[in-house]
Amino acid sequence: MGDVLSEPSTAPVQLAQVSYRYPSARGFALRDISLTVRRGEFLGIIGPTGAGKTTLCLALNGIVPQFYGGKFYGRITVAGLDTLSVPVNTLARYVGTVFEDPETQLVTTSVENEVAFALENLSVPRAEMRSRISWALQVVRLAGYEKRHPYDLSAGQKQRLAIAAALAVRPALLVLDEPTSQLDPMGVREVFAVVRRLNRELGMTLVMVSHAAEAMAEYADRVAVLDAGRLVALGTPRQVYAQVGMLQGLALRPPQVTRTFHLIGQWREVRTPLPVRMAEARPRLPHLAAQLPPSCPPPPPPAEHQSPPQLSVRHLSHTFGDGTQALRDVSLEIRAGEYVLIAGQNGGGKTTLVKHFLNLLQPTAGQVLLDGVETRTLPISTLARRIGYVAQNPDQQIFSTTVQDEVAFALRNLGVPPDERRARVRGSLTAMRLWERRDAHPLALPRGDRTRVVIAAVLAMRPDIIVFDEPTTGQDFRGARAILEITHQLHRQGKTVIVITHHLYLMAAYAERMIVLRDGQLLLDAPLRAALREEQTLAQAYLAPPQAVQLARALGQLGARPMPWITPEEVAACFAPDGGRV
Repeated sequence: MGDVLSEPSTAPVQLAQVSYRYPSARGFALRDISLTVRRGEFLGIIGPTGAGKTTLCLALNGIVPQFYGGKFYGRITVAGLDTLSVPVNTLARYVGTVFEDPETQLVTTSVENEVAFALENLSVPRAEMRSRISWALQVVRLAGYEKRHPYDLSAGQKQRLAIAAALAVRPALLVLDEPTSQLDPMGVREVFAVVRRLNRELGMTLVMVSHAAEAMAEYADRVAVLDAGRLVALGTPRQVYAQVGMLQGLALRPPQVTRTFHLIGQWREVRTPLPVRMAEARPRLPHLAAQLPPSCPPPPPPAEHQSPPQLSVRHLSHTFGDGTQALRDVSLEIRAGEYVLIAGQNGGGKTTLVKHFLNLLQPTAGQVLLDGVETRTLPISTLARRIGYVAQNPDQQIFSTTVQDEVAFALRNLGVPPDERRARVRGSLTAMRLWERRDAHPLALPRGDRTRVVIAAVLAMRPDIIVFDEPTTGQDFRGARAILEITHQLHRQGKTVIVITHHLYLMAAYAERMIVLRDGQLLLDAPLRAALREEQTLAQAYLAPPQAVQLARALGQLGARPMPWITPEEVAACFAPDGGRV
């Protein structure tokens, strides 16, 4: 596969008392961090939003402070180079970087040219270049997309492309800032497995920021925890993720297997340390199964919605101008007041489907009806009042120069009176914890906050149906739960809620029904609790059930009884002495 760039030195990454403050900031983004990343190590970095994770990544490639300016203290050396004095373009030969937002890295007009771009700048021989391009695209499941324009890809596919471009260079240090946030669950594991293989076979040093706790626990050598710019914990995944109390205090999420055993430990004997990987948990399951009581609390019954269909999709197909068939004869109905999860592989047709609801795309064949009326016959203003849409890239929906003007934008265009408009703006921004940032420019906010701005603007419209397209991307656990609690409140108010996400572990407590798309076709449509147990069907769409579902199935098999539990809390509740909820 070629050699990792290793000149002038393969010295470990070293940070010595590093502190940094952005030019216009009052406080420090990094505070007195000293850390050595060993040669060939896979270091994971976790922390809540604002902890300094991205700033640390930018410091490793010299962009901080060389591009941003500000006050920098201490010293960082990577591959023997001082990141404060060596130019960024020189550091780029030894430090590869994948940012959270792939669109900031895409600069060419085809997928293969994107992967070739850095290789050409490094004067890689043509034959070797072609081999690396082919290999990298196969790794990220983009083989066959070589001639596609990057901006014709889905958000998850764009992220895969950015990863492929970085992998093809095979630098001494690969820095990845939330590289899997928009990928399907199997894609997350594939990327972790691939970079781990590069780490093992080529000695490539990896630094990865990720909220994917299960994958991080499986593949990282060590995990560093940041909070408010400080390094507050450092150790093996078992040492870090087993500290459930510490993680909860920082609003961080341990792997589901760890949380499940932690909760069971309130009622039953659970050996320590807590497992952080499924492989560690499986040998302990017979002991737990022997402690199962005769009966467990029954799961809540599936919700029933008897109202007429609010949205009807009839034999819907869509083919893009380049010939890509994104939807193939999809038929389904969504009733008023439902909470529906739409999932599937990257590029499976999820966003294409919901864009038809708003007439942002028109069918190649078939039709979409809103309360029995075909959407292509309805004015955009009518659809905007009835259906709110939060896009997966918030920047595509931001038009104004302040947060409060952004939320007021559509209300003003629809003629909402000034007093009511101001009340709606304040209410929406308060609900999204953004009132204090009302005068900030939306594009100056972190991606997670920009998503909340768009959600606030949609909430202010008070639509009957709200579609959230990957709303938890870029959010820490606290932020993701906060957004999903908003969706839950809207659902309790009688709104129809449709959420597209790969984060199935988050949705178990919220959604009622799950629709799965694969290659533009309807693969599964079932109540959520039943759908999450269809492991083989989910795998066809590169999905996997959450670890709590896997644990419940294994315990049920050992206990010779069905255990239809889908959250750590439900599994643990079965062990409670009174059979109550945790």
